[in-house]
Amino acid sequence: MTEKTLIVLLDSGDTIIDEGTEIRDDHDVVLSGDTLPGAADMVKSLASAGYRVALVADGRFASFENLLSQHGILDLFETMICSEQIRASKPSPRMFKAALGALDLSPEDAWRCVMVGNNLSRDILGANQLGITSIHLAWTERYPRTPSRLEETPDHTIMLPEQLLPLLEELNRNLEYGTSRITGDSVSALSDAVSEPVQ
Repeated sequence: MTEKTLIVLLDSGDTIIDEGTEIRDDHDVVLSGDTLPGAADMVKSLASAGYRVALVADGRFASFENLLSQHGILDLFETMICSEQIRASKPSPRMFKAALGALDLSPEDAWRCVMVGNNLSRDILGANQLGITSIHLAWTERYPRTPSRLEETPDHTIMLPEQLLPLLEELNRNLEYGTSRITGDSVSALSDAVSEPVQ
């Protein structure tokens, strides 16, 4: 399998795991939770397609081990960066720089990365600040779907996990043709399954 140029950073809550189903212990560690419909298959399809995948999420390391193990996808993540380890939460650049470092990348490699998350003020803002292509997975209404400021505007928006791989395949093709940070204007040929970026 040929490794893709594009590298995928994924959030957990309401990106892979349905936050409304999480069961926590007295120490705020998540013991179990259901995935979003199609989310486990999304992660498997990314790995099968040759994408390097990293978790970048706010919370306890044990929570993510429990959740990803429960659904058989823990070993598909090359690294897991969580706020408990870094002692900072998104949108802090420390979270994203830690992920890049764990992937043997530098901040200058941000153009090769995408951040996929549900939270505009954390995932999208943090990615945008470092020049990482931002993808808003707007599956839930628990968090705002409209940016409160320009810096929270995602490069792309999708509604369902299964829409991620077709978008990434198009973005990766553009990267391999020498384009750096890809925005919606440069991927107008995407299928109708992928929504337009927020304007």
